[in-house]
Amino acid sequence: MSVIFRILFLLAGAITALFVARDALNFTIIQTFVAVLLVTAIVGAGSLWSLRRKP
Repeated sequence: MSVIFRILFLLAGAITALFVARDALNFTIIQTFVAVLLVTAIVGAGSLWSLRRKP
């Protein structure tokens, strides 16, 4: 489980660094928000994928 979170925060950090400077005070807060958005997108894509597969 921790490996999944590390990969998720690695992606969130890369995406956040595109928009916010790494030395900004609120970088970790925005990184956490981006991570939550990524989790929401993954869960949403998974649910839509399961709806697509049912006839």
